[in-house]
Amino acid sequence: MPVQKVVFTKEIVDSILSYSKMNHPREGILLLRGRSRKGVVEVQSIVVPPGAVHGEGFSGFSWWMLPIDLSYVGVAHSHPSGYAVPSHEDLLHVTGRVMVIAGFPYTDEGCIRVYDVNGKKVSFEVRS
Repeated sequence: MPVQKVVFTKEIVDSILSYSKMNHPREGILLLRGRSRKGVVEVQSIVVPPGAVHGEGFSGFSWWMLPIDLSYVGVAHSHPSGYAVPSHEDLLHVTGRVMVIAGFPYTDEGCIRVYDVNGKKVSFEVRS
């Protein structure tokens, strides 16, 4: 079933934005853990991937460094340019059900965009 909506807690959104600020002007990258049911992806936690690489214009990690965990629902990364739209490279390397992009200045949830694996924008909700 295609992803229709993504649900975050305020703490998850704040963590994504804080991590993005911390790595600026380099890209930051995080793994999203949670569950997917009936088209709704619920992000329950984030993981900093071991051995992650943060550069100006790219970020990455090796899946081989992670233990097997079927709760990964996607990846979040930052775009220091502020243009929170997936690049061609992003779409080639998307993993899981969703891709979250945080765009500079990382001030609030308005700086976040969510996409499915095909690059289609997905609505999201932030719960307290």
